Amino acid sequence: MGKFRMMRVYDQADGGYRVLVDRLWPRGMSRELAQLDEWAKDVAPSTELRSAFGHREERFEEFKNLYLAELENGPAAAEVDRLLGLAKSKEDIVLLFGAKDTEHNQAVVLLEHLNEAMSGAG
Repeated sequence: MGKFRMMRVYDQADGGYRVLVDRLWPRGMSRELAQLDEWAKDVAPSTELRSAFGHREERFEEFKNLYLAELENGPAAAEVDRLLGLAKSKEDIVLLFGAKDTEHNQAVVLLEHLNEAMSGAG
């Protein structure tokens, strides 16, 4: 069984099944350079939530709570289940994101959510 981890899409690939978890394609990144296995747009925060957050650190806690609600009860919930299933049959799954802030972004929230779900199911 694989585990989940995250990294910026701009960083050098270091193995694993690479899944972009941004709704928008990262600026200046070609598909070739990204070395993606898939682009999971539907697990990303809704356009409204992403816009309201605006990658502002002071809004992160509110963003986190609202995004978790989307991951648990919104259309993203099916993608969460699919990613959890993928982890059973793949090597490590690398959640890729484009944000400069590596501590306050959707991949941080998604990673925590997926890891909690895996430990609860284990």
